[in-house]
Amino acid sequence: MPRVKVARKSTAIDMTAMCDVAFLLLTFFILSAKPKTQDPAQIQIPAATVIGPIPEVDFSTIIIGQGKVFFSVEGDDIRRKTLEIMGDKYKIAFTPDEKNAFSGVESFGVPMGQLKGFLDMDAKQRSTIAQPGMPVDTTNTNELYDWVHSARLADKALHDKDLKIGIKGNSEENFPTVSKVIATLQKQKVDRFNLITALKSK
Repeated sequence: MPRVKVARKSTAIDMTAMCDVAFLLLTFFILSAKPKTQDPAQIQIPAATVIGPIPEVDFSTIIIGQGKVFFSVEGDDIRRKTLEIMGDKYKIAFTPDEKNAFSGVESFGVPMGQLKGFLDMDAKQRSTIAQPGMPVDTTNTNELYDWVHSARLADKALHDKDLKIGIKGNSEENFPTVSKVIATLQKQKVDRFNLITALKSK
């Protein structure tokens, strides 16, 4: 007896709703993602077997590389307030344009006497020039101390939080530079700080 052939029907699936969800998720991740910023000095950070996420608020990073020290603090409002405190301390009046420019600077390493010229540059120029590093002489001129202290005051005033601090250093950096940074923090009774590392491959 011959088999009865069942007519095959095409299975059409409406993908409109799925495409909408996919594009919504893609848009969300693009808008919420924080772009990776380039460090002012090329450094190779050490590796560790256990790592945790870096905070995106109430956090400051001290970058050490090639014998130079750079400073960074999260948050446009914290940066602006920190600059205002530093301006008052060093008797330097910053214009609104300079404050706006500084609020967008992720990290920097120039002495206070060169900061105005640094802020007058556009973003492309600032990213290409060789920055001399921040003075961190623990016995003479230590502007890093003032930047860290001002950022802590700014974070407390605006967010009522204690600023957390991380050190991001080159794995082959000479110890004297690292020692000066740690001594600067300890001078402010900051004995707990994070070390920023990469994940060690097993």
